[in-house]
Amino acid sequence: SPSPTPSPSPSPAPATSSTAAVGCSLASTGTQQLTYSLMNPMTGGTTSVNESVAFNYTWSCLTRRAVSGNGVPNHSGTGGTYATKISSQTVSVNMPLEPATGSAITALDIPGYALNSVKFEPGTGGTCPNTATSAANCNYNGGTGWRMEALPASASPWRFDFGVDSNNAHVQPTGAYHYHGMPENYISKLNASPTSSMTLVGWAMDGYPIYARYGYNTATNSASGVKVMRGSWTVKATPGTNRPSTTSFAMGHFKEDWQYTAGAGDLDECNGRTGVTPEFPSGIYHYYVTDTYPFIGRCIKGKT
Repeated sequence: SPSPTPSPSPSPAPATSSTAAVGCSLASTGTQQLTYSLMNPMTGGTTSVNESVAFNYTWSCLTRRAVSGNGVPNHSGTGGTYATKISSQTVSVNMPLEPATGSAITALDIPGYALNSVKFEPGTGGTCPNTATSAANCNYNGGTGWRMEALPASASPWRFDFGVDSNNAHVQPTGAYHYHGMPENYISKLNASPTSSMTLVGWAMDGYPIYARYGYNTATNSASGVKVMRGSWTVKATPGTNRPSTTSFAMGHFKEDWQYTAGAGDLDECNGRTGVTPEFPSGIYHYYVTDTYPFIGRCIKGKT
């Protein structure tokens, strides 16, 4: 699918901002009781999984911000139906400690990592051919065609079932748990008052922070109260050429159905804006996980 193209943003990112004083010695180890349904790909049946899984993560800041961990969630989740059991991964990623914007945006499949070392991966590899009339005609695991979205946005009724749990997350064939959208249980774990204050949930690959759902009403005023941030992507008025019928798949089911519309929401094309935050009272460019498309930004503004 085509990468986003540079567009005017509601607020430009600053050229550079130091993040060296924030979250540089965050670490935790423990075990998490995980419950979900495991699908048998041969029969389509499911079995219940209820097991204790070890998690670990460590953040450090030397010349770059770095995270190491095993990518196992340190919070509960319900309702997930996965094709593979959650398993320990090897996460070793670094990003700038002095983030700076580039001359153009960069599309990324994995735009960042949560503080618990779980990756943010909003897109899917699933595709539908031009002739598809139901989800049964589509390939959830890859192929070529119209790129399937994992979460419902404005489309109704929703046709695709990627087995996401209450954290809008599921598991890849490798056993890697990852977020496609709002990590609800993790937000509650991080912030006792998640509806009245901002919640730092992770870091983007360009070194800028990622927050969840709420931002200040006035970007430059921490005393202005908070509101739910809205993405600025809208469904196109006209389906793309040779797109599967909108009778079968209402507009919004595919990545190609969406376009960035400056000013339609609170955020730019990468789901970010510039403003003050609790961790950065002088202001910084930062991203949001939103309830609206694209849920998690599919691009970054800064250099990696």
